[in-house]
Amino acid sequence: QEKLVESGGGLVQPGGSLRLSCATSGFTLDLYTIGWFRQAPGKEREGVACISSSEDSTYYAHSVKGRFTISRDNAKKMVYLQMNSLKPEDTAGYYCRSTYYNIDYWGKGTLVTVSS
Repeated sequence: QEKLVESGGGLVQPGGSLRLSCATSGFTLDLYTIGWFRQAPGKEREGVACISSSEDSTYYAHSVKGRFTISRDNAKKMVYLQMNSLKPEDTAGYYCRSTYYNIDYWGKGTLVTVSS
């Protein structure tokens, strides 16, 4: 069964860092584009970062560019989101998504709270 499980969320002070992980199973990760999305309370889900299957292309939302880094380890079937210089406005549930043509899988998310 196809599965994505996020971890690494938690409470962090402004300016701090967190590394989110997305463990995948049940499908061939190498084929899939991977994205991280987030949804803050009362707001729509938004794309944060994505990385192509061949790792030669990445995209970042303007709000996180220069602070977040997406990476993947296909051999370990893992995807990561390194988040630095965190701001209170980064507080949200963070979700991992894998996409291959019209095939789409989502994880259940991990909560990140940035607060002093």
